Amino acid sequence: MPRLADKVAVITGGAGGIGAATGRLFCEEGARVVLVDRNAEAMAAACAEIRAAVPGATLLDLVCDTTEEGAAAHIVAEATRAFGHLDVLVNNAGIRSYEPLAEAKSETWRRILDTNLLSHAYLSREALPALRASRGNIVNIASTHAVNPRAGMGQYDATKAAIVSLTKTLAFEEAAHGVRVNAVCPGATLTPFHIRRLAAQGRTPEELRSETLASCLLGRWADPREIAFPILWLASDEASYVTAAVFTIDGGMRVL
Repeated sequence: MPRLADKVAVITGGAGGIGAATGRLFCEEGARVVLVDRNAEAMAAACAEIRAAVPGATLLDLVCDTTEEGAAAHIVAEATRAFGHLDVLVNNAGIRSYEPLAEAKSETWRRILDTNLLSHAYLSREALPALRASRGNIVNIASTHAVNPRAGMGQYDATKAAIVSLTKTLAFEEAAHGVRVNAVCPGATLTPFHIRRLAAQGRTPEELRSETLASCLLGRWADPREIAFPILWLASDEASYVTAAVFTIDGGMRVL
């Protein structure tokens, strides 16, 4: 029996590494999946790859900007219109900024807060009536740096810490309605974003996959699919007694 048989899931940031890997894994496990991303080209490529890898996958792709508050209601309406109900919300949309806090610009703060935090809050709010009806769940994607911040990415790390707090508060509020809310904090994951960023430094994907990382005990990058599996477990009925939990999936990151 597929682990998400008859479940309907919305995944934001669906064209990125973790989002696309989660979408594929959910389809493999029987879910009907709504992938959401604002990058139409990347979304088309991700959906084509999933459909090629998972024959018969039930997949709806929505191209929209989750930072717009009105997009949240639209996403939920389209998911329920297409599939009749909603069981799982994976809030994965996120962007990065590389600015020391002493130099952080207001426009950067607004952009990263809108994407990394407020989009999660808006979509969770709009999805709750449907999730209460199905006794469904939310999985928020934070970062290991929510609890292990570093210099140079304070804006990003602050939003990820806020996601952890949002997760716990929402879990406390929604337990009475039968909705579970959990978070996953990935570590160094070799997503297309990092591949493009490091390619600019002349490094190939093969080099990155074979290099030894000193920052974690396992000494390597995670594949996005390795992050998708914990998300799958939290979304499934196997985790029916898990809520307000924060799972750090970072290969044993060393504390500096």
